[in-house]
Amino acid sequence: MTRARSIVVMIVTVAAVVATACSSNDVGGSETGGDGGTASSTGASGDPSTDKLAQIQARGTLVGYFEPEFPPQSFAVEGATRPADTKCAEDQLTAAEVDGYDIQTTALVAESLGVEACFVTPTWTEVTGGNWGDRFDIVYGSGSINSDRMERLWMTQPYYAVPVSYFVHEDSPYQTPTDLDGLKIGTCASCSQELYLRGELEIPGVEIEPTVQDPEIVTYQIETPGLRALADGKIDAFLAADPVGQGQIDEGLPLRRLDPPAFTYYPSGFVDKSSGLSVAAFVERVNEIILQAESDGTLQALSEEWFGTDYVSAAAAFDLEAIGQGEIQ
Repeated sequence: MTRARSIVVMIVTVAAVVATACSSNDVGGSETGGDGGTASSTGASGDPSTDKLAQIQARGTLVGYFEPEFPPQSFAVEGATRPADTKCAEDQLTAAEVDGYDIQTTALVAESLGVEACFVTPTWTEVTGGNWGDRFDIVYGSGSINSDRMERLWMTQPYYAVPVSYFVHEDSPYQTPTDLDGLKIGTCASCSQELYLRGELEIPGVEIEPTVQDPEIVTYQIETPGLRALADGKIDAFLAADPVGQGQIDEGLPLRRLDPPAFTYYPSGFVDKSSGLSVAAFVERVNEIILQAESDGTLQALSEEWFGTDYVSAAAAFDLEAIGQGEIQ
């Protein structure tokens, strides 16, 4: 068991003891509004046929997102054994089979809700496009809050804040981002980095300034293949989240990062606006869980474990209400 997984298990165990000692009126908060109904890790109010939180707790699983080639945020556990008593469907992965910062964040939310975390593998384009058809419940995929996604997805409290930088081959002549004007730059498709390169990125409350002029943009479904293409000399640079680029350097790719970072983004747990169920209570409860994990140091400890630094404190200070999502349905 990794230290990160041990931290989550320890906190969930303590939470379970506290919940047992408290009355039902002391657990959780109002999730349904006017009639004072509550939803917590020990039970849910609401109709599972119309309410997302009630559906998750009645089903006993929270279905999240898994990307197999995205270390240290998300990766498969080699030689893992699928638990015989899992509630996850046959076409879903269990928490025993996957790991990483995004995976552990999903597991933290699931365990706080008193359910099992399960994982599916839609493409990132499917995730950011919305209209999930309730095939999965929430996506922790290191995807940032931005104005474009807010048209299709509800944003929840950011769970870390990530610098994004240009990476180049270690032998390249480029020393600063301004050296990359007009060059072939790779990035992930349908992500904030692509919007940034196109001059279209808007993160409410965050000032965004372009650093490279007229790039020739080459997109990849995820970042790691693009970073490998950079190492192979197929592109001139790649715009990536710092922990992803550094992770590939640590694995031996001959790359280096250019300073300063291009911008900082705020990854959020995404919830589909097109769900056939009311998601208001679910989103509220998720926000409570993440804010608590930021307040008590749980997420900071996970960030230190997976990234070797604290990417969480800046996210904890982010004002989610200021982005103007409106009333969540």
